[in-house]
Amino acid sequence: MTDPDGSGLNEGAAAQPVLAVVGRPNVGKSTLVNRILGRREAVVEDVPGVTRDRVTYDAQWRGRRFTVVDTGGWDPDAVGIQKAVAAQAEVAVSAADAVLFVVDANVGATDSDEAVVRVLRKARKPVVLVANKVDDERGEADAAMLWSLGLGEPHPVSALHGRGSGDLLDVILDALPETPAERFDEQAGPRRVALVGRPNVGKSSLLNRLLGEDRVVVDSVAGTTRDPVDSLVEVGGELWRFVDTAGLRRRVAHASGAEYYSSLRTQGAIDAAEVAVVLLDASEPISEQDQRVIGMAVDAGRALVIAFNKWDLVDEDRRPQLAKEIERELSRVQWAPRLNLSALSGRAVDKLAPALHTALEGWETRVPTGKLNSWIGELVAQTPPPVRSGKQPKILFATQAGTRPPRFVLFTSGFLEAGYRRFVERRLREDFGFAGSPIEVSVKVREKNR
Repeated sequence: MTDPDGSGLNEGAAAQPVLAVVGRPNVGKSTLVNRILGRREAVVEDVPGVTRDRVTYDAQWRGRRFTVVDTGGWDPDAVGIQKAVAAQAEVAVSAADAVLFVVDANVGATDSDEAVVRVLRKARKPVVLVANKVDDERGEADAAMLWSLGLGEPHPVSALHGRGSGDLLDVILDALPETPAERFDEQAGPRRVALVGRPNVGKSSLLNRLLGEDRVVVDSVAGTTRDPVDSLVEVGGELWRFVDTAGLRRRVAHASGAEYYSSLRTQGAIDAAEVAVVLLDASEPISEQDQRVIGMAVDAGRALVIAFNKWDLVDEDRRPQLAKEIERELSRVQWAPRLNLSALSGRAVDKLAPALHTALEGWETRVPTGKLNSWIGELVAQTPPPVRSGKQPKILFATQAGTRPPRFVLFTSGFLEAGYRRFVERRLREDFGFAGSPIEVSVKVREKNR
């Protein structure tokens, strides 16, 4: 669904609220999800039970972002695999901030719908009742009959044709908790730091070390932390707001139960932070999960510090091996400050504040337009873009479109190969710094006058 305001997503939005879409099989939940998203992502077939697992999507309306969880058909009296599907829907409701309950207006309220209503009442979550498949005014009379469910006003829509979907989205925003966009350049108070990493790397131990108290439950069993815990922490003589997040075991799509929603909230914590400290266990090989967490922070455009914890367990044999792993596995983030520390002993914990400042400084660096274009002119003179289809593309103008993270746009006469864009990024880092920050370099090809 296109945002009618034309509003873009605000940088640094707070953690997104979660909307669970539930209803019995074949009432059009996935079709409605696609209508909300404004794009065809949820699988839709004209048979019941296509959706079995909880599937998560990002949506926006009127400049606000929220997470939509599409669930399988919910029949509380189901057996076999459908019982498992119903359990997934119940998990979605328990973790959501609001629920979109979809009913087929043509069929009316069934016994299964009544059973779902009883579960929803126990959950004590805001519920938006949707009367789907109302394709014209005649169907609105059928929709009105759903007042009998006792969930308030039924909102008539046609997910297939889009009828009433804009009004429904307005109601959804009213039901979800307020999440005003947080502009970092207007933000007062402590800088926000997301402490992230796979389970059992010592995130809670590090936070407790910084706090000087057992603020967070710590256990040798991986996955003790489920939800983010905000803590004001004094590091390097100043106050920071740390968020200790649940460890990410596996891809969100493959997680289950409470862990699934812990992963969602971990991503939300990264999105809400300005800088992410990714904690790795120095005594173990760098894993795919470690790289995935780093990738989440980079893809979110956050400043980045990589901290190798448990350094007291690293022996002489491990150190050269770790150096090779860093060169091989972390090549895409060589620009991130790295620390070797021990939350247990307190080793090098005092170096965290300078690393945070370095990363944030790179994240907020702006190159004046005049200086940038002089620099790009010299760069192109020394190393021009490769010829493509017999033509030499020219870089006509360059500008820095924004900071946090730094974003550059190259206005060109033709397409620039990805390899040359990476070359420009590498040289930007060499000449202007940007330590601790991802950089975005995009190309805008000038349209020829016809």
